[in-house]
Amino acid sequence: MTEQSFFPQGTLVGVLTTQPLGRPLDYKAPEGGCHEGAFVEVPLGPRKVLGVVWGPGQGDFDAARVRPVSRVLDARPMRAEMRRFLTRAADYTLTPLPAMLRLATRSPGLGDPPSMRKIYRMGQGMPDRMTPARERVLAVLEEFGGLSFTLKELAEMAGTGTSVVKGLVAQGVVAEQDTPRDQPYPALDPALPGKPLTDDQARAASAIAEGMGARAYGTTLLKGVTGSGKTEVYLEAVAACLRAGRQALVLLPEIALTAEFLTRVEARFGARPAEWHSGVTMTERRRCWRMVGEGGAQLVVGARSALFLPYADLGLIVVDEEHDTSYKQEDGVLYNARDMAVLRASLNAAQVVLASATPSLESWANAEAGKYRKVELAARYGTAELPEMRAIDMRAEALPANRWISGGLQAEVAKRLEAGEQSLLFINRRGYAPITLCRACGQQVGCDHCDARMVEHRFQKRLVCHQCGESKPLPEACPSCQVEGRMAAVGPGVERLAEEAAALFPDARVAALSSDMFGSARALKAQIEAIATGQADIVIGTQLVAKGHNFPLLTLVGVIDADLGLQGSDLRAAERSFQLVRQVAGRAGRAARRGVAYLQSYQPEHPVIRAILGGDEEAFWRAEAEERRRAGVPPYGRMAGIVISSPDAQQAFDLGGRLARMDAPLRRIGAQVFGPAPAPIARIRGRHRVRLLVKADKGAALQAALLEWTAQFRLPAQLRLSIDIDPQSFY
Repeated sequence: MTEQSFFPQGTLVGVLTTQPLGRPLDYKAPEGGCHEGAFVEVPLGPRKVLGVVWGPGQGDFDAARVRPVSRVLDARPMRAEMRRFLTRAADYTLTPLPAMLRLATRSPGLGDPPSMRKIYRMGQGMPDRMTPARERVLAVLEEFGGLSFTLKELAEMAGTGTSVVKGLVAQGVVAEQDTPRDQPYPALDPALPGKPLTDDQARAASAIAEGMGARAYGTTLLKGVTGSGKTEVYLEAVAACLRAGRQALVLLPEIALTAEFLTRVEARFGARPAEWHSGVTMTERRRCWRMVGEGGAQLVVGARSALFLPYADLGLIVVDEEHDTSYKQEDGVLYNARDMAVLRASLNAAQVVLASATPSLESWANAEAGKYRKVELAARYGTAELPEMRAIDMRAEALPANRWISGGLQAEVAKRLEAGEQSLLFINRRGYAPITLCRACGQQVGCDHCDARMVEHRFQKRLVCHQCGESKPLPEACPSCQVEGRMAAVGPGVERLAEEAAALFPDARVAALSSDMFGSARALKAQIEAIATGQADIVIGTQLVAKGHNFPLLTLVGVIDADLGLQGSDLRAAERSFQLVRQVAGRAGRAARRGVAYLQSYQPEHPVIRAILGGDEEAFWRAEAEERRRAGVPPYGRMAGIVISSPDAQQAFDLGGRLARMDAPLRRIGAQVFGPAPAPIARIRGRHRVRLLVKADKGAALQAALLEWTAQFRLPAQLRLSIDIDPQSFY
């Protein structure tokens, strides 16, 4: 049956809804009929719900009781390749298909007909007087210059009333326009000249562009040292895609990266692309969803969920910083956007570019095995050189209590201050201190709903649980023994490090960068831009600073606790530590002056620390790959994580024990079951958590065995079981 199969009025059609029902339901095609893939509204009990015509009806229900489709929505039918993608993704991740469909229908007003509306943009006039409310409105318009807003959206984003916006409209400061509800995005011009490319960049761009001309699937690992110009290379791939008349998608791991990247896209192609992430307005989300489906958006820049947009002809997917853990969704539908990008491209005859200075071991192994093409950039762009790497042995440092910046690192920062250069001090801990304890009774303050310590956030004057988000004021008295004045912060976080830096360098401008220190994405972007233009001398940052930012004046990076990620039993601990430290060190010396990175370590002889200092990345990957191969774990084996949660701990353990005993379906494929055991964080939001781990050979039919295994059990209402294929974390 073709993509556009038509079902006349009264024909039985199978409609997949977004409700948790497991399979398509039979309905009668409405008056005028409907196409396969049509977005429809159907009755379900007393409600009307969104659905998609998935194919012919099954006919296994009393025909007299089958109800007709209520209406066909005014949206392009879902393409056959999109339905195949959702089905394949659901089968791989063991996600119910309706939940996968919900990812593909996250557009407000999906069924609304075309109409006119008023939008608001920056005008030409000047206000007769400036007020704080007006300043906020203009700041929003300036930051999102290419986007349009409804009156309500603009007022809400500026934190003011609609009357303020209307007052600015009356003076011509803000322009009010009547426009069709969903306009195509401005055309991008791939013929505009890009930045001059080095020989290495030109060769890499040419190799990737070759794949674009074939209109066939292929994946390329674009591996380049930090600052080597990977972005310019894959923008040339985007240009080749646009010249071929196809659509492109660029995935970024962090919303804070979008502002700088959008500016680069506009400079390269003459217009801004479509955006899809949590920071855009509902109006723009609807526009993006519809224009992507109608071919009115040539390029989308977005977060991982942009993979589920209804592209008319997707020809290229770029996954920037492909190693980043934020591409794995850890709640709801559990999927890895990097892997789903490869799946989607294979169904679209599209190309994938996986870009990273420190690729995931999975991508590295696929390139070594010949499944992916590998293109390398070995040198930094222009005259910039890679930073020098040095270790500071903390065992030889005599630091006083409650100090974390060594004397040697302090002296290096002082040199940069004198030279007018920037320094970055990195610690991968949010907040002020990871532990708050009572010096009278020794009790550590924990979350009331989770088995996790609460983290002090001194800027907010609160304790926060990083698992469930629960917060409470900083206590004067111990919650356990009620003694006052004995509460103490233990250990450093980014806020405490900023406090120490300010005390050591009282004349320096200290800026802290952490995702939870800013009330909005706009404020975070503004701080990043201020740092890039030299409005800070010392930057204190968490892993947010490792994600692709370019600070031209930054010549010194100090990693405060380089050993932090080496602790614990996570099989990816060494890989992630290597990636994170190499990435953050790569922020140094990206312009004319060479940088240096200092690693404060209590175990500088550790193989990972030695690999970082030595710079032989291939030797590290080979050694790490050999360890994984011997252990039979990803990427040389398969794993699935099972989490059982319940308000009753014993109930969760009882089910875990029964699962472990009744594992015949798994034993038939040679898989092993480990557990049950309490999860490392054994209680979250009041629910007790028990984990099992399934390990199988690379070629094992794991999903089918897991389905057969778990189908033996009927879960009570309060018990939940989730399956995570290819788990990235084990909390």
